Amino acid sequence: MVFDPSMPDIQAKVDEVFKQQESAQFGTGRYALMFKPGTYDKINAQIGFYTQIAGLGLNPDDTTFNGDVTVDAGWFNGNATQNFWRSAENLALNPVSGTDRWAVSQAAPFRRMHVKGGLNLAPDGYGWASGGYIADSKIDGQVGPYSQQQWYTRDSSIGSWGNGVWNMTFSGVEGAPAQSFPEPPYTTLENTPVSREKPFLYLDGADYKVFVPEKRTNARGVSWANGTPQGESIPLDQFYVVKPGATAETINAAVDQGLHLLFTPGIYHVDRTIDIDRANTVALGLGLATIIPDNGVTAIKVGDVDGVKLAGLLVDAGPTNSDTLIEVGPEGASASHADNPTSLQDVFVRVGGAGAGKATTGMVVNSNDTIIDHTWLWRADHGEGVGWETNRADYGLQVNGDNVLATGLFVEHFNKYDVRWSGENGKTIFFQNEKAYDAPNQAAVQNGDTKGYAAYKVDDSVTTHEGWGLGSYCYFNVDPTIRQDHGFQAPVKPGVKFHDLLVVSLGGQGQYEHVINDTGSPTSGTDTIPSQVVSFP
Repeated sequence: MVFDPSMPDIQAKVDEVFKQQESAQFGTGRYALMFKPGTYDKINAQIGFYTQIAGLGLNPDDTTFNGDVTVDAGWFNGNATQNFWRSAENLALNPVSGTDRWAVSQAAPFRRMHVKGGLNLAPDGYGWASGGYIADSKIDGQVGPYSQQQWYTRDSSIGSWGNGVWNMTFSGVEGAPAQSFPEPPYTTLENTPVSREKPFLYLDGADYKVFVPEKRTNARGVSWANGTPQGESIPLDQFYVVKPGATAETINAAVDQGLHLLFTPGIYHVDRTIDIDRANTVALGLGLATIIPDNGVTAIKVGDVDGVKLAGLLVDAGPTNSDTLIEVGPEGASASHADNPTSLQDVFVRVGGAGAGKATTGMVVNSNDTIIDHTWLWRADHGEGVGWETNRADYGLQVNGDNVLATGLFVEHFNKYDVRWSGENGKTIFFQNEKAYDAPNQAAVQNGDTKGYAAYKVDDSVTTHEGWGLGSYCYFNVDPTIRQDHGFQAPVKPGVKFHDLLVVSLGGQGQYEHVINDTGSPTSGTDTIPSQVVSFP
C-alpha cells in the first residue's frame, strides 16, 4: 500500500491493517505500508504482525510524520514478549507526546529512523519485553528501555540511554553509555568492525529504485548524516518483482537473466531451492515476505560469490524435514570476500508455530567474510505444530566460513546447539538465546558427559574467535529439574575471547551450573538473577 500526503483517510486505512494484524501472530496477512516523501500530519500508525512501515525517500527526513509509529501490547495484556515480525524504516517522527513507543521483542527492527524526541521500548504499563534491535537511526531524545531484558543498537546516534536490565549492547553508537558491564549491564564498542546497511526501496522523482548502501569499516553514527548516503541505486527495471504465485523456477530464471529480486508481501511455497549464484545480487523482501520450502528442499542457497544481499525475508520450515533452510556458500567454500562480503539483514528462520515444520539446521554459513546483521532463528515454543519431536530442529546456526561477523544474533529453542561456530576469526556482537523450553527430561539433552548442549559453542579446532554481550536463558517448563553445565562452550586459547557473558534461569525452571565451560557461578533457586562473566578466559 503506497501513500502520499494528499490522500484522504490515511489513518483509517492504516487502522484497518492494524485491526487485522494486531493479534494475527501466525496469520497469513503480509503488508508493506510505504509512504512517499512529504509531511503527514496527525497520524498514529500502529504496527501489528507481518507489517513493514517505511518511507520512500532517499533519507529518513524526506518522509516526516507529525505523529507516531507505535507498537504496544494491548492484544497480549500488556506483555510485549511476543511482539515479533514487524519493522519500521526510513521515516522521521515528531511524536505527539514527545516520545514514540516501540515495544517489541525479536524480529522487529527499527532501522534508518529519525525520532525527533524520545523512544520508549516498553509496553504501556511497563510489562515484560524481550527485544530488540536498532540500526542506522537517530534518536534526538532519550531511549527508555524500562523492562526490556536485552537490546542491541548499532551505528546510530542517541541523546541518552535510560537504563539496563540484563544485556544492553552498543557498537558504533554516538551518545551510548560507557562500557560498564555488569553494573549497569552496558557493553559498548566505539565502532562496528564492518557494516553495510540494509537495501531499501525509494522514489527518485517518479521512478522506483532500490538503494544499496556501501560497506563501512569501523563505522560509527548513521550512514545518512551528511546528506546523500553512499552507495548504489538500482532501477526497478533491473528487478524481477516477485508476486504471490511465483515459483522457484521463475525466480531462478530471473536470476539467471541477471535480474535482482524484489519479493512483494506474501507467502511463497517453493518446490526447489532458490539459487542465487551471481555476485552482487539483491534479494529484498517487503512486508515480511515468507518462503516455505516444500518436500524438504533448502529454501535459499547463495553461491560462493561476492556481495549478495539477502534482506527482509522470513523462511518458514515445511512439514517435511529440510536438512537446511538457508545456505550461504556451498560446502567447502573458500574464496575471500573481504572487499565485498555477502550480507543477511532481517533474514529470519522459523520452525513450527504457524504449523508443523522440521529442519535439521536453520542457517549454514560456508562463505568467508559473511555479515549476519540481525537475524532471529526460532524453533517455536508456542503456536501450532509445537513439540520436542513435532518441530524438531537440532541446530540454529552453523558457521563454517572464516571471518564471519554477526551483529545482532538471536537464536532460540533448538534441540541441540543453537549456535555452533567452526570457522576461524568469527565475531559476534550481541547474542540472545533461550534454550528449548520443552526438553522432556535430562536424558533428552544429554551431550555425552556434558549436561545440555551449549547455546553457543566454538569448536575445539578454532584458534581465534571473539564475542561481546552474549546471553543465554533457560526455562524448562516440562521438567524444571534439568541442569545445563553451561550456556557457552569454547576452547581455552589466547585468541578465543569473550566479553560480558550471562546466563539466567527464568523463574527457577532449570538451572545452569556455569556460564562458559566451568567458569562462572551457577544460577540459583527461583530468583531470576543473572550469573555473569566479564572476561573469558
